Amino acid sequence: MHSRITRCLFIALIPAILPASDELNQNLKRIFDSPAFAGKSFGPARWIRGGAAFTTLEPSITLPTALDIVEYNTADGKRSILVSAAQLKQAGADKPFTIEDYQWDQDLKRLLVFTESRRTWRTNTRGDYWMLDRASGALKKLGGPDAPASSLMFAKFSPGGSYVAYVRGGNIYVEDLATSAIRALTSDGSDTIVNGISDWVYEEELGLRDAFRWSPNGKNIAFWQFDQSGVQQFSIINNTDALYPKLTTFPYPKAGTKNSAVRVGTASVAGGTTKWLQIPGDPRENYIFRMDWTDDGHLAVGQLNRKQNTATTYLSDAGSGNSTAIFKDQDDAWVDVHERMDWLKGHKNFVWLSERDGWRQAYTVAVDGGQAVPVTPAGVDAIDIRGVDPEGRWVYYIASPTNATQRYLYRAPLDKAGAAERLSPAGQPGTHTYNVSPDCKWAFHVYSRFDRPPVTDLVSLPEHKNVRMLEANAELRANVAGLLDPPVEFLKLAISEDATLDGWLLKPRNFDPAKKYPLIVHVYGEPAGTTVVDSWHGSTALFHRALAAEGYLVASFDNRGTPAPKGRAWRKVIYGAVGVLSSQEQTEAVLALAKERSYVDLSRVGVWGWSGGGSNTLNLMFRSPDVFRVGVSVAPVPDQKLYDTIYQERYMGLPDENASGYRMGSPITFADGLRGKLLIVHGSGDDNVHFQGTEKLVNRLIELAKAFDFMEYPGRSHGIYEGSGTTLHVYSLIARYLEEHLPAGAR
Repeated sequence: MHSRITRCLFIALIPAILPASDELNQNLKRIFDSPAFAGKSFGPARWIRGGAAFTTLEPSITLPTALDIVEYNTADGKRSILVSAAQLKQAGADKPFTIEDYQWDQDLKRLLVFTESRRTWRTNTRGDYWMLDRASGALKKLGGPDAPASSLMFAKFSPGGSYVAYVRGGNIYVEDLATSAIRALTSDGSDTIVNGISDWVYEEELGLRDAFRWSPNGKNIAFWQFDQSGVQQFSIINNTDALYPKLTTFPYPKAGTKNSAVRVGTASVAGGTTKWLQIPGDPRENYIFRMDWTDDGHLAVGQLNRKQNTATTYLSDAGSGNSTAIFKDQDDAWVDVHERMDWLKGHKNFVWLSERDGWRQAYTVAVDGGQAVPVTPAGVDAIDIRGVDPEGRWVYYIASPTNATQRYLYRAPLDKAGAAERLSPAGQPGTHTYNVSPDCKWAFHVYSRFDRPPVTDLVSLPEHKNVRMLEANAELRANVAGLLDPPVEFLKLAISEDATLDGWLLKPRNFDPAKKYPLIVHVYGEPAGTTVVDSWHGSTALFHRALAAEGYLVASFDNRGTPAPKGRAWRKVIYGAVGVLSSQEQTEAVLALAKERSYVDLSRVGVWGWSGGGSNTLNLMFRSPDVFRVGVSVAPVPDQKLYDTIYQERYMGLPDENASGYRMGSPITFADGLRGKLLIVHGSGDDNVHFQGTEKLVNRLIELAKAFDFMEYPGRSHGIYEGSGTTLHVYSLIARYLEEHLPAGAR
């Protein structure tokens, strides 16, 4: 959920200048326009040989501007080049093609490389795929002579390595690697029917992009099909790239409107008609959030009802299509579903995350009877599963039982409920993330803190022994050192008997507690994310550091309803009323902080946020004008009825059944409360949070004769980053607006 001269007397012109402060100007240029603050990540790495080794990309010695794919033995670090950059150079080409992603067949005999990608909505998922035969050195471009450039999506080897399947033009194709014969497994792909890829809303809200799966024996493919007929079309106008405006039109289901009809089919590589799974329920009024093969050749399918308060798992026979419900998870609000579905040995049980007992716990679920047995401790949220070792009978997961701002690795035995042990070192507070090997004996471990850039090392499990450093980010740590003083302070603010909020606070240099300082609040506040986590937040955190250096207090708070690991009740108390409790508790947090800290100047309080944070910025400016004097709202949702079905209905219910909740949660309802200085920023090419909503809000503010400021970024999407200089310009605009209307410094 991330200028023009106006025609209205009430909208001020935004001068196209950088912030007045030279130091702030230079800091922002360093943060957003210099590679020195970007940092490095390890990879992309792939576990191979079950975890005994891994591959990654490293600069080539013979071709310094290109990359080799190298193998490391996990235990001893022995290095070898599996594929040199020179092997990825076409005959007659000046240089090898760029490796944007890669995958191996199961025997490491063939390599698939993704290159020349093009953007499809949020990510670059269309491109060219080249296959390298390591034995012969032969390079082959997939797709055949009829495939346009950069048109293949989600190519992947069959389990036996004999075929590659991919999507082109809404249809699934299989290419025989021995004969180069290409077979279309579907043929009905069109403007409204897509096979093997998802529609817009599934991609955004369920994380589904690659929508087909190979069977374990490599003979069949199961896939999602989306019938988008009847889904209302949304149009985006591009006024800047050609002599005449260009329209981009796509199906986008807004809250309460018609969804795509979604079903799962299986197709044989040998050809024949598609067999459709018989999943009960209207395919437009239910979601298929997960589908994959089991090792014994069945299909496990996860279905959510339209309200998203019931998740049912079906086991389907690929031949007949018959489906049997084996487990049902329900909630009075909504059910959080997760991508992983780990089967235990023998396929009689699988692992499932559920909040059925008030906390998110891992359960083993029996296929026969659907009995769910808790594995992780009661009263503690298992944030995410990172690995399941069916042989060793352990589940590895992320949790932080006593401090919601932290993230640690734990493991629990699958046959002894509640007997968990922490694996992350006790002396390393902060955030630990893990990519665990298939055998659960190793992990790529990334560790960071709010004031500490990430480092990546290889650790052995379960002892969590450091084997070797993979990326130390020494240059980044040296470059940011001057901005990280004074250190962040994490807070706990009791705003009522029922709620204590976590927060963080940045202070200016040469801070004097005897004086008063202006406060800038960075807000998100919706169910899709948290802001108060003890981890490296990259350029956004450095932006806040640059503001603090100017003489501001900068803070952020996680209100109830954000996905903090504090139990189901904390997260779901906002059901049906998104925007109401968040605006109340964010206001109470500021008042509690000012009461506790005398150096907070309540006459100088500002707020800014993006997306859901932009919506909450509007709510705070409209509902609490006596507290929040200045606000910058970026890409907000002023009216909740304008956002997509899956997100808005998950947390608000259906509009026809909760009309009052939608009205009371929408900032536009309270626009007449605006008294302070407000800047609204939006990209006119935003396919996610539509510019339409901001235009409706602008009209409402004009109608109310409210003065406000407005900045349109032509053709930019929700992240407002396209085009040279855009990111620096956005953050410079935010900083300048705050400086102009919320004077910095102590008083």
